[in-house]
Amino acid sequence: MSDLVVIVPSRGRPEAAADLARECARTCTADTKLLIVVDTDDPDLAQYTAPAGTTVFFAWAPAASGHVGAINYGAARALQDFHPYAVAKLDDDHRPRTKGWDAKLLEALRDMGTGIAYGNDLYQGQRLPTAPAITADIVQAIGYMGPPDLNHLYIDDFWRDLGTAAGCLRYLPDVVVEHMHPLAGKAAVDAGYERVNDPSQYARDSAAYAAYKAERFAEDVAKVRALRPSM
Repeated sequence: MSDLVVIVPSRGRPEAAADLARECARTCTADTKLLIVVDTDDPDLAQYTAPAGTTVFFAWAPAASGHVGAINYGAARALQDFHPYAVAKLDDDHRPRTKGWDAKLLEALRDMGTGIAYGNDLYQGQRLPTAPAITADIVQAIGYMGPPDLNHLYIDDFWRDLGTAAGCLRYLPDVVVEHMHPLAGKAAVDAGYERVNDPSQYARDSAAYAAYKAERFAEDVAKVRALRPSM
């Protein structure tokens, strides 16, 4: 059993994933494992390797899984293979800066018993949990880490909305997990960023999330609230 498994969906960015692995090795203080999830049709698949001085696990998701599909695939593998107390999601362009960031998120989760905790990404801040840690019982109860109909966008909105509605969302402003995103002026735009930030992608995932909110959100909230009988 592990304390935390960090799921990292990545496509076409083996060097970015390696940089994240090194930063996690430098800053993690809990029993934390890094699980990098790469689609089997990724042209750069063979270049994904664990950098020296790090312990990294890999999961090969079905071809063209999409961002949310890769996260859900990684979450299922994490629960099956490592039985963690919690799972987290970092993108390959996140960089933990706070020593012991993982232990601090776990402390917040254990204090809540069931919940979602996140730090400051120096971009969205409190507004969106772009790099959350989520107790495993939530993922087990609802059956996924993000609504499967989403492709890439609005999963951060889902975590915020679910945690808020279920009364189990906590923001740790002093825990910095920096998001090195082009929209924050911290990275160059590549083909991956262009693909997921295309207006058609926003339209698709916006409609999918609206449908999820209308049809299934209340059920998921009820499942999470049931995990917290004191509420």
